[in-house]
Amino acid sequence: MTEIALYQVDAFTDRVFGGNPAAVCPLEAWLPDETMQAIAFENNLSETAFFVANGTGYHLRWFTPAIEVQLCGHATLAAAYVIANHINRGVEKVLFDSASGPLLVVRRGEVYTLDFPAIASAPFDDKGAVSEALGVTPQAVLKAEKGKARKMMAVLASETEVRDVDPYLARVARLPAQGLIVTAPGDDCDFVSRYFAPHAGIDEDPVTGSAHCLLVPYWAERLGRKKMEARQISARGGSLTVEDLDDRVLLSGRAAPYLEGRLRV
Repeated sequence: MTEIALYQVDAFTDRVFGGNPAAVCPLEAWLPDETMQAIAFENNLSETAFFVANGTGYHLRWFTPAIEVQLCGHATLAAAYVIANHINRGVEKVLFDSASGPLLVVRRGEVYTLDFPAIASAPFDDKGAVSEALGVTPQAVLKAEKGKARKMMAVLASETEVRDVDPYLARVARLPAQGLIVTAPGDDCDFVSRYFAPHAGIDEDPVTGSAHCLLVPYWAERLGRKKMEARQISARGGSLTVEDLDDRVLLSGRAAPYLEGRLRV
């Protein structure tokens, strides 16, 4: 039996029980994939992150309760928080190697800024499938043009419409995409969103960094500005300061530690 440190951190929030909870497991060497998947299933959070030190920083992987994913924002923030507060105390830059390439996280005080790939989206003819899944007709439906996060995005008219969406998750799961983003202009921020990922064992993700890889370029072009304030208006809710850098996006937020423990596997 092996003991492994476990941390749970609420990301993109400054308070416990807000934002998106992620489990983080620092490892000296990789566990078998099936063991990491089993740990993620047992944790039953949107993501469990595992990392192993390498020559330049850390190799990082993310698992939902159902699958390994190629890109995850909130668990990257949580992993950087664990490194800066428990592994290499006070470090201000953490470089991760991942399935989506190098990901840099910079800490300034209590704010963590993630440097992620931008993902362009284009209008997509969904033949009414998104409208049927959401129960409301979007102003536009877009799909990622490239990249690891092959998500679809439905643009609605208002924050109220986004908040009121109650999707048919079985229909969302049948869409030709890795999850569905729903977004609109915000009432007191630049834009709001929600994200549904039943294909990954997540009915609704509380705050989704990878979704903002599509959201930021879209809203930067639509609003005509590079730096914006965003909110994901799930039941838990979360806030991000975001910036469009053309081929990259910056996602900034805070983190709140919830628990520390040990796994026995």
